[in-house]
Amino acid sequence: MRIVIAGAHGQVARRLGRLLSGRGDTVVGIIRNPDHAADLESDGVRPAVLDLESTTVEELADVVRDADAVVFAAGAGPGSGEARKHTVDHGAAVLLADAAERAGVRPYVLVSSMGVEQAREGTPQGVDPVMAVYLQAKLRAEDAVLPREALSTTVLRPGGLTDDPGTGRVTLGHGIGYGSVPRDDVAAVLVALLDARRDGAVVELVGGDTPIAEAVRDAT
Repeated sequence: MRIVIAGAHGQVARRLGRLLSGRGDTVVGIIRNPDHAADLESDGVRPAVLDLESTTVEELADVVRDADAVVFAAGAGPGSGEARKHTVDHGAAVLLADAAERAGVRPYVLVSSMGVEQAREGTPQGVDPVMAVYLQAKLRAEDAVLPREALSTTVLRPGGLTDDPGTGRVTLGHGIGYGSVPRDDVAAVLVALLDARRDGAVVELVGGDTPIAEAVRDAT
């Protein structure tokens, strides 16, 4: 497959890129900082330098054209302010959807977050204000992308991310309790979701006891 990953220098995204390239897929990684290109190349990923906050739909469509799927794994990052939650976590996700439609690429995997349903009910109680904006931006992205008939969208909502070694076993489903999950396992679940090619699935992810292939099969 040819997979395009937006936000390809992120910690989950780099793990995903290595898994895909390691099995022989062609992976194109969209990055904003050209200094990160060498890291992607060492992962077996082809870098494409584009700023998702300023590039055009046409420029992005040129990158994703002929892809078998696109993955939105970009994020403004924990050190960014509220404004960039809207321009990256929402705006760039929508831009990638626009570009995928323009290029005729249907499969779209959106990495979101557990907790977005709290944002649907208003400002989550007891949540840091910037985190609350982040959840609202992620929710807006989901709501903007999921209804598009030209796309086959899967939304993955991981819990708290850790750097613990992956176990290959997770809990994946709807309305599950909040928990944490290794980034290794998030990347492995993303690979399984890309292979599953299910339309309209929205699933939450934390650590668990179910093998990833089985969890994806049953949840989607």
